[in-house]
Formats: sequence, C-alpha cells, structure tokens
Amino acid sequence: MKIVGHVESLWRYPVKSMAGEELERAWLGFAGVYGDRVAVFSSDQASPGFPWLTAREQRRMLLFRPRFRDPVAASVPPNLAEALAEAPGLSPHYPGLDALMIDVELPDGEVLAIDDPALLQRLGERLGREHGIRLLRSERAFTDCRPLSLLSTATVDVLSEELARPVDKRRFRANVYLELDGEGSPAEDTWIGRRLRIGEKAEISILEKDPRCAMITLDPDSAERDPSILNHVLKQHAGTTGIYAAVLVEGTLETGDSVTLLD
Repeated sequence: MKIVGHVESLWRYPVKSMAGEELERAWLGFAGVYGDRVAVFSSDQASPGFPWLTAREQRRMLLFRPRFRDPVAASVPPNLAEALAEAPGLSPHYPGLDALMIDVELPDGEVLAIDDPALLQRLGERLGREHGIRLLRSERAFTDCRPLSLLSTATVDVLSEELARPVDKRRFRANVYLELDGEGSPAEDTWIGRRLRIGEKAEISILEKDPRCAMITLDPDSAERDPSILNHVLKQHAGTTGIYAAVLVEGTLETGDSVTLLD
C-alpha cells in the first residue's frame, strides 16, 4: 500500500450537463456520489444510444445552476447511520424523489422547479430545430457509463503548460479531483486495473481512461466554445483525460482525504 495523494475537491452535478456544486463531504455508494446526476433531460432528436439533451446541443445548460430544495436530505441517505451499524455494514436506503427535489436558477436569476414546464421551454430556446424534451429523475445517477470519474490537478497542469494558458479543471466535470504526491507525468494514467482507497473506508477499482468529447470545449462560466482544447487532447493524449472507476466498498469522502494505492 502506498499513499499517492489526497482529495483536492469533491463535485457532484445534480442535473446532467448543468453546473456542478463543490462539496466538503459526500457519500460514495455503488452508484456513485450521492445526489450526482439524479435528473436528466432527454431529446427525441438525440441518438437512441445516448438520448440526452446536453450542453453540446444547448450550451446555456452549463449556466443553469441546480440546487437541492432540502440540502440535508440530499447530503446522505436517510438511514446511513443505521445501515452502517448493521454488521458487516449494509448499503443504505435511498429516499424517494421528493427528498431530492431540485430547483434550477437560470442565468437571468429566475428560479424554476426541475419539473416546471417553463424550464422545458427555456431549455428548448435557440436550439435551431424543435426538440421533444422530457425530464427523467432517479435516486441514482444517470451516468454515461461508469459511476465515478477522477482527475488529478497534475493532469490539468500538464494541459495548461502544453496549451500555454490556464485550463479550468471544471471543464472536465470530474467527481473527485486529486492532488498527487510527487512530480512527473499524470500518475492516474498508470492505475488502470488497480484499486484505491479514499479516506478510511471507500475503495474503488480503476477501470479505464476517460474518453473526452466536446463538453471540455465549453467554458464553465460563459459556455463559450474553445475547440482547441479538445483538438489538443485528441492529438496529444489519445482523446482521454482522467480516469473512470467502479465502487467496490461504499464510504464517506471528504476534502483532504488521503488516497492510497492498494495493489
């Protein structure tokens, strides 16, 4: 075992493709970070294999700021303490959708409930063609393929140096940003097939590198496009940045937690 770094920051994205929120503490379950991507909008103009409306089509989605109506209920599963007290430590129960109700603040300051038809109308603006948009909600994440994404600040620094300008880590929409011990090439690229422990309990298996799409071209504060970032990642980094993981042991994550390479 070897400590390879610590958690620089934790993030979740209550609505897929909308702005994220930074957390000091998060429950990591088998489905990923609790409260992550529990709402998503589908589009009848999207591919059947990826039926979602995202900021790739509607850039303004990145400027929509979702927040849970009940922050306490959205912080941890309701019976977490009781479940962990049962030997050998049981998986907690996830609440109903009412406990994870979301309000969305629009760029003009208007606040709409996630299920307000007016929000659908705003999402459909400026798309260039009519989209049939529908809301889907779940207690567990609508992730693209893996429940957890990680990225080191070292990788972000390398990209910034290569591009000769600062690159905002938020472009990559990771759940866990890592501050690594030591210098050199991004270490997370070498962890494929290995296990990590984060904090005292949570364990994850690193599955693969994270393939990147046009989402990283979008500035998280303005939604303006910069295609050069994706072009650089495609040419110099085989189209990947960061890593995907599966959760092996559930547990609580906190900013500053140590990250230990187990094997």
